[in-house]
Amino acid sequence: MSFYVTTPIYYVNAVPHLGHAYSTIAADILARHHRQRGEDVFFLTGTDEHGEPVVQAAEREGVTPKELADRNSRRFEELMPRIDASNDFFIRTTDPRHVAKVQEVLQRIYDNGHVYSGTYEGWYCPACADFKTDVEVGPDNSCPVHKAPLDWHKEENWFFRLSAFQERLEAHYAQQPDFVMPRTRFNEAISFIRGGLQDVSLSRSQLTWGVPVPWDQSQVFYVWFDALLNYYTALSFARPGEDLTEQFWPASLHLIGKDILKFHTVFWPAMLMAADLPLPQRVFVHGFLLMDGEKMSKSLGNVLDPFEVMERFGTDALRYYCAREVNFGQDGSVSTAGFEARYEGELANEYGNLASRTLAMVARYRDSVVPDGEPDPTIAAEFDGLAERVCELLDRAELTAALDEIWQRIRRLNRFVEERAPWKLAKDPSSGDELDITLYTLIEGIRVVTVLLHPYLPETSKKLLSALGREGLDLADARLGAGAGGATVTPGDPLFPKT
Repeated sequence: MSFYVTTPIYYVNAVPHLGHAYSTIAADILARHHRQRGEDVFFLTGTDEHGEPVVQAAEREGVTPKELADRNSRRFEELMPRIDASNDFFIRTTDPRHVAKVQEVLQRIYDNGHVYSGTYEGWYCPACADFKTDVEVGPDNSCPVHKAPLDWHKEENWFFRLSAFQERLEAHYAQQPDFVMPRTRFNEAISFIRGGLQDVSLSRSQLTWGVPVPWDQSQVFYVWFDALLNYYTALSFARPGEDLTEQFWPASLHLIGKDILKFHTVFWPAMLMAADLPLPQRVFVHGFLLMDGEKMSKSLGNVLDPFEVMERFGTDALRYYCAREVNFGQDGSVSTAGFEARYEGELANEYGNLASRTLAMVARYRDSVVPDGEPDPTIAAEFDGLAERVCELLDRAELTAALDEIWQRIRRLNRFVEERAPWKLAKDPSSGDELDITLYTLIEGIRVVTVLLHPYLPETSKKLLSALGREGLDLADARLGAGAGGATVTPGDPLFPKT
């Protein structure tokens, strides 16, 4: 079985911030989880480098669009290993291989009769690179996302017959009710479609920074038609000497932010229909990380630098916070104080301290060797079906809910320590068997939650499993009692030292 997950490709008119890390971490959690299930996974991310916002940003800095794209794309690419992203490829839309494939697909759409010449006149947001419909225009002809005045544009363009796909899109939504998730975003997308689709500009005549239109070299493609195709084009050249399209297309899951819902849930499937290509299986739309009640945005100046956060808390702590603090799919506020509370209260105290004290007790009471035994039946019952539940939730990209299921067991193990009080059992020679069961259950419980936490905490999980004398990350082993006794544990430094 294969699993192909993508992030949005990030615009290079500004440097990375926590919002970009958020989408990538989410995709990485899913990619790592599906690898644990033994699936053939491909994980794609990258940068969107054409369009008017890049030109304007370059002009402000006195550099060429190419120079700006090269510099900022490199910053995004450097972010990936820093947040421990396991992406299989990083695509740049200025890559000549992407450009050629875009021209090939859009030429096919043209040849299929879905393109015509016309005049566009209306409101346009340069920061969004988006022509706004009447219902999308904010107060005083402003952009509701960027709070900036819209520009009035009139130009001769090539148009895509989006309106011709209204019935097919409505039918697809009716046949696949999980095409867009969560349900609120599905409803938003289908409402937009039912409101009546209008044909959209496929090209720009007043720009040169873009992919040239093959049948009209005086124009370049509107940046969204270039960018959306990255999910398809990358497969043809991501792995040297191979074309992975047949293996991985259609994509299993596109992860996007809600501000680009229209493009991914309306434009994108219509484009694929026009090109006679299969549609992605699902699109998951996550919310915004908010600071001071607003979406984090470089243009608004309200960003958290993920590099600074990781310098203080560590990469795994950032990954955990992103999945834990805000219910994935919804908007939610983030703050430095929030990081500190999650780090100290949950990572350090609940998980880290549970691991440290358990390893120390095995070292002290059983000479560092995990005793043989069966897990405590009460704890075994509460762990029963946990891995299956986590799989079920992550199949729906419910990252926060899946993490909460795991964390409930961590808290249960902490209560189990207090209930059984191994330090008291160790003082009673007649309680040796009960102490063995208690220590074995704790080690096994920690092992199971750590295997399940691997997608969220990849560095920490490997470190702790090594300390437990275990290495396996397969989900098939994420059940209480699957690990035998006899392993030698190695207590070490705290997993999450107090800052």
